[in-house]
Amino acid sequence: MLTPFYRSGDRDFTLLHGDCRWLLPQFDFKFDMIFADPPYFLSNGGLSLQSGKIVCVDKGDWDKGGTADQIDAFNREWLKLCRDKLKENGTIWISGTHHNIFSVANRLTELGYKILNVITWAKTNPPPNISCRYFTFSTEFVIWARKSPQVPHCYNYDLMKRINGEKQMTDVWHLPAIARWEKTCGKHPTQKPLSLLVRAILASTEQGAWILDPFTGSSTTGIAANLLGRRFLGIDKEETYLSMSRARKTELEDISIFAGCREKIKDLACLDNLDCCRLHERSASYDLPF
Repeated sequence: MLTPFYRSGDRDFTLLHGDCRWLLPQFDFKFDMIFADPPYFLSNGGLSLQSGKIVCVDKGDWDKGGTADQIDAFNREWLKLCRDKLKENGTIWISGTHHNIFSVANRLTELGYKILNVITWAKTNPPPNISCRYFTFSTEFVIWARKSPQVPHCYNYDLMKRINGEKQMTDVWHLPAIARWEKTCGKHPTQKPLSLLVRAILASTEQGAWILDPFTGSSTTGIAANLLGRRFLGIDKEETYLSMSRARKTELEDISIFAGCREKIKDLACLDNLDCCRLHERSASYDLPF
């Protein structure tokens, strides 16, 4: 029996400590959605600019890549395990840059997923390029794929249209990088903004859905899920980041912080009072087996 690193009192937020490739085969449970922010393999001694200071882009040993074959094998392994953990109509979102996204896309196709979209996240506040020898890096990619080519997936088309001013939502999302208010419990080196996760979750899940993040980091996926009335399991190898995740969930239990987070997320401002009430509903008909 697996022992959670942390489980919230409402059982809507659970964390496991370890490598997802080892933990996922140990339980039988199907998720409605997966969001994965796997290693980009870009910790190669490069430099960037943060808050006016030149900093090294190295994230840690977990982000150091091997050969192309080794990276392909890593992506094949975790994507295969994740496919086994999706419901038949479930979808997966995977973020990346050119360092890893092509390998991910090829492995998805190889394993039988159907790629639905490749979202271009255009950052509205990217850091400058300090070398001045190529274009500023201002985008990341998020692949959206479903488990089966034959089984229809959940897509909340009308909601996405409303968020986008009654126009069809495109695959280019203009969203900011993380803001200072998202770092109150610390900052993960590859932390994603809540605005990105909120949109993905709103687009592809219903109330009470279970969401998995196999590389959870500081659990932005889980915080977004709970803000939207969804349930969450996060897995990570680094205990430091799991502690940060726990602190973020604990912080969210303060109703004023919960409300403040929702107010700061642009997409949620498009929802009326009825939508807001529904976001707190969830079904308790199924739960994790540990």
